[in-house]
Amino acid sequence: MNETDRTAQPFAGLSPDVVIEALERLGFECDGRLFALNSYENRVYQVGVPERGALVLKFYRPGRWSDAQILEEHTFTHELLAADLPVAAPEIFDGATLLQHAGLRYAVFPRLAARAVEIDARGSLDLIGRTLGRLHAVGARSRFALRPTLDSDRLGWDARATLLESELLGERVDAALADKYEEASGLLLEAVDAAIERVGPVSRIRLHGDCHLGNILWNERGPVFVDLDDCMSGPRIQDLWMFLSGSEDEREAQWRELAGGYRQFHDIDEYERELIEPLRALRMVHHAAWIASRWHDPAFPRAFPWFTSPRFWQEHVSDLWQQRAAISE
Repeated sequence: MNETDRTAQPFAGLSPDVVIEALERLGFECDGRLFALNSYENRVYQVGVPERGALVLKFYRPGRWSDAQILEEHTFTHELLAADLPVAAPEIFDGATLLQHAGLRYAVFPRLAARAVEIDARGSLDLIGRTLGRLHAVGARSRFALRPTLDSDRLGWDARATLLESELLGERVDAALADKYEEASGLLLEAVDAAIERVGPVSRIRLHGDCHLGNILWNERGPVFVDLDDCMSGPRIQDLWMFLSGSEDEREAQWRELAGGYRQFHDIDEYERELIEPLRALRMVHHAAWIASRWHDPAFPRAFPWFTSPRFWQEHVSDLWQQRAAISE
């Protein structure tokens, strides 16, 4: 495989045998049960191990993070675990959490006995808020040295430039739609920058970074936070806003419950809520650019077959205009 193929298909050599070998070399006996878990950026597998029931192996996408950045994530996760927070932390082998096999970096995690979260269940948001308050209290103790910072340059303008320069937008999307995307996304990000400036400086702490229902499981004690692959420095509201949905009244009620639990363990200024719509806008821009930048990975066209359709781009441009209006309101 040449270097171009390796970049386009970074996990092409990751066969079931390679996954099992990566675990067996650590001294575990595998029973042949292997399930691919839902993950696009990395590759994650649950492997049956008689003595432990099962373990989870996460193979990191080459070139995305440096070793030092991954290790900073692992250190943060273990700091949270030491504070008795319910997180999935990588296991340690001979003092190391980041391992290598077959040219790929990977980590081993325990299989957590948990189920999907029922966000509408009574008390769920309060419990999520309390747990996030405790998590942020730990996150505020020190700073990341190498992990990224949440800002409109990285998640907005740089992401937009990546999409505009991608072969996908130039070759598979109608030129008129591409021009409309360029206009709408540019004006949206200008509104984002203006809104962030209006809010003014906010404190930035170590965050989960990608805190949504897909990254939370639920056990008898409450929420369990998994996949800190996108941990970053940023405003506290980033780990809270994705739990709010529905009408304005519904979101207000959800916020009262979520923030009420949160404030039992950590402080958050009410004015940070003014960042919710700008943060939503950055997520919209970044998500589209992320899919485009990974399009050569065969997993992405299979997972997002609608991404190159005219209908998607028409709706996406419309969503960007609506989000600009939401920020203005």
